[in-house]
Amino acid sequence: MEDHIHLLISLGTSQTIDKIAMLIKGESSFWVNHEKLIPKKFEWQDEYIALSVSKSAIPKVRAYIANQEEHHNKQTFMQEYEAFLAGYDFAGNNFG
Repeated sequence: MEDHIHLLISLGTSQTIDKIAMLIKGESSFWVNHEKLIPKKFEWQDEYIALSVSKSAIPKVRAYIANQEEHHNKQTFMQEYEAFLAGYDFAGNNFG
C-alpha cells in the first residue's frame, strides 16, 4: 500500500516494540533513499500502532496482510483506521 504497511512480527524477550519500529523505519528509509526509489527523500511519520495478537489469530492476520490491497479497494485505510479506533474504544487516546 502506498500510505501504510502492516507487519506481523514475533518479538524476542529482549526486544521492544519501540526498538523494532525504529530499526524497521531506519533501515527501510536508508534503503529507499540509497537506492533512489522515489524522487524525494523518503521519511516515515512518527506515529505507529502496535497490537498484540494471539497465536490462534496469526493465520487470520497473515491472510489480512496478504489481501490488504483487495480489502482497501472496498474501504480506505483512513476509514478502516477510524472504525478500528471507534470499535476498540481508543477514542480517549492520542492516535492519529
